[in-house]
Amino acid sequence: KMDNDIKMTFSKSSIKNFAMQARNILRTMAEKEAGFYGVTKDECVAPIQKGADFETYKTPAGTENTIYGADIRRRASLKKAVNELGFEQVIEETAYTWFNRIIAIRFMEVNDYLPTRVRVLSSENGGLTPDIVSHSLDVELNLTPEELEKVQRAKDANKFDEAYRILFIKQCNELNDILPGLFERTDDYMELLLKVSYTGDSVIRLLVDTVSEDNFNVETEGQVEIIGWMYQYYNSELKDDTFAKLKKNIKITKERIPAATQLFTPDWIVRYMVENSVGRVWIDHLRAVNESLDEKATAEEYGWKYYLPEAEQEDEVAKQLIEARKSYKDIMPQDISCIDPCMGSGHILVYMFDVLMDIYKSEGYSERDAVFDILEKNIFGLDIDRRAYQLSYFALMMKGREYGGRRFFRGREDENGERAAAMPHVYAIEESNSISRDQLQYFGAGLNESSKKTAITQMNGLLDTMKDAKEYGSILKVENYDWELLRVFAAETDTEGQMTFESMGAEGAKKLITRLVQIGEMLASKYDAVVTNPPYMGGNGMGNRLIQFCKKFFPNSKSDLYAVFIERCRNLIKINGIQSMITQQSWMFLGSFTKLREDVLQNSYVMNMAHLGARAFDEISGEVVQTTAFVLCNNSNFDEYIARYFRITEESGEEEKKVAFLAGCHEYYQNIAELKKIPDSPFGYWFNKTITACFKEKKLYNFACTRQGFATGDNSKYLRLWHEIDQKK
Repeated sequence: KMDNDIKMTFSKSSIKNFAMQARNILRTMAEKEAGFYGVTKDECVAPIQKGADFETYKTPAGTENTIYGADIRRRASLKKAVNELGFEQVIEETAYTWFNRIIAIRFMEVNDYLPTRVRVLSSENGGLTPDIVSHSLDVELNLTPEELEKVQRAKDANKFDEAYRILFIKQCNELNDILPGLFERTDDYMELLLKVSYTGDSVIRLLVDTVSEDNFNVETEGQVEIIGWMYQYYNSELKDDTFAKLKKNIKITKERIPAATQLFTPDWIVRYMVENSVGRVWIDHLRAVNESLDEKATAEEYGWKYYLPEAEQEDEVAKQLIEARKSYKDIMPQDISCIDPCMGSGHILVYMFDVLMDIYKSEGYSERDAVFDILEKNIFGLDIDRRAYQLSYFALMMKGREYGGRRFFRGREDENGERAAAMPHVYAIEESNSISRDQLQYFGAGLNESSKKTAITQMNGLLDTMKDAKEYGSILKVENYDWELLRVFAAETDTEGQMTFESMGAEGAKKLITRLVQIGEMLASKYDAVVTNPPYMGGNGMGNRLIQFCKKFFPNSKSDLYAVFIERCRNLIKINGIQSMITQQSWMFLGSFTKLREDVLQNSYVMNMAHLGARAFDEISGEVVQTTAFVLCNNSNFDEYIARYFRITEESGEEEKKVAFLAGCHEYYQNIAELKKIPDSPFGYWFNKTITACFKEKKLYNFACTRQGFATGDNSKYLRLWHEIDQKK
């Protein structure tokens, strides 16, 4: 792990330009290719000619395209997807899927992580032809004799892009063995709509030529976090279009919420949040074992320079803290559970990985052993966006490869002595809308009648909750069902002798139901640490379903989605668990959030806060987004706990705020008891006791009603109309 901060020395402008151009190139490619198969935004035409093994379609240009064999099946899958999702969504999904895979391959080839150790997008010697084409006869891609012949025939005919397309798709399918969450085997419309090239104005040529290789190389300045910047910039045009529509009173749909709310969190803020949550859980464990442990020195040994030791407390509070820390006395590194319920591209999860690795190594674990436990036992993540899931999954797997070495992709032996690959617990939230309840009768093969009946009842409850789930994401509250029973129920189907529509669809629904059980269990569980940068979206941007949901289940915080997540995240943590977030600051002061503040201060206590104000994100100019990063503990018995607050609202920019924080500038100490003395409990943490004591006295309204604010007393004397002013003044 790098002990210093990640140096963002790469050119963000080149990354932004590439990502935005790549989206347009890939979308245009997908639309053009779809047209060759008679599929456009207006219609899916019928074939003008059809035989036993061929179909002919008229293209938008008026030409004819005849397809055979597997392409007929792929075209059918394209038509089905367009009917279910809509043409625009299919094109967008195709573009981002290939974008993600291209970026992932670039990261892997630069760092020599590809199993073949042969570059796919570029050449080691700097030539224009990728090494996978130059060494096609030697590369270990499990090419069939027929595929090898096709590649060689294309090369001999100087059709290098045709050969490259075969090799590129084969490489993607081979990567399914080690990265199934990103490289699903491609044999449907995704392959049909890909026209990959390494020449001309292609995405691959643009990436290799315009984005420095060093940006990806972890041995130099590169970091896996570049994936997050790519994700944000890729969405930037869609984001601008979404807000333009919002100005015309067109609400933000569930498909556009990720693009509209995605904001890459500055690295130092991520470190502050994770070190003071995941890191604090472990230091609390160490302090429970050894009460005399030096908290500050221990954090420094780990290299956690954003960790804030507790302020000096009154004796009674100090005794309470000692008692509370006992809940962590007997934990092992494997017991620490942490989640980012709005994971985006995985920036927070990646740093969770680093902090957890510090913890494991301090306990004598090797890096190669620790990576599997971290991925399988410690880290959890959710998002409504499938793009985000793919990138978070990839980022975590690359962390595993970084620490675990080349053996990481081989997996480790399970309890049966078989090798099992690591599978991070990160998911894109799924909806249950497509599942027929009649299909449930075919699940639960092997369960007794009573258990199966219970499982069906609980599964129906879960499916009800997960209906339209992408509208709500992680704010969904899921009952704590018997998850082991539901896993067994989802694992086996029995459709033998059944030929109904529902029985034939049961096997296809099995994968989705299994994922819904996994997601449901995550939403119902409690964690030691919840760390996130939630979406910021006021009620004016929400769709009607989301508005009604927030009004019903989160009346105290319904005004903005970020505030809803403040409330929801507390539901996700254990007693004495830690909640760390960066949100807009409005919840600290506005009257519309009074009940939310009261709820927070009643049920938890502030451990520390970095009040950032405006310009905490260099990507956002002006005063539009004013933020605060904070750490709460889920315990209601610490009104007298003295929290540390840093008021760094005047500094301009990420770097200036970071420097001020590390220097301990503008630090205040305050407890909840004092905040509660102020009417409506705004976070006046900079008030001293003399000021808060004033609120105990009678207020002005106890003596008189105010009728008018400031006044001149004589308007005709003191005010001037515009035409009375000398132009020279």
